[in-house]
Amino acid sequence: MGDLKTKLVDTLGLGIGFWLIGYIASMILFFIIPGNVLGWILFVIFTPICLYVSYLRFRKRTEDISYYLVIAVIWAVIALILDYIFIVIAFHSQGYYKLDVFVYYATTFIIPLFIGWKYGRNGKK
Repeated sequence: MGDLKTKLVDTLGLGIGFWLIGYIASMILFFIIPGNVLGWILFVIFTPICLYVSYLRFRKRTEDISYYLVIAVIWAVIALILDYIFIVIAFHSQGYYKLDVFVYYATTFIIPLFIGWKYGRNGKK
């Protein structure tokens, strides 16, 4: 199932990395784009990037689907916790949780699971 370094990169590294890129972009774009569409714009920009990076990372792997399920759960938990700490608490943003955020959480969960299922087992189903 891979060594510890690989597992850490797959779970914490990518999970925190994807979240951090979106967070930094949202901090920059917050002053340019209206808040009610910011989440959707970030979603449209970063979902393909996340899909592509995940594909590159997992496409030739041999782990079982349960490995990708663990990654999916960890990425979603990272997004939930870091959003809560660095957005809801830090900016007193009680109105943060709207449809775009829930779609983002679902997509964050689905991407590693789908890519792992489709490509991460060398195409085996």
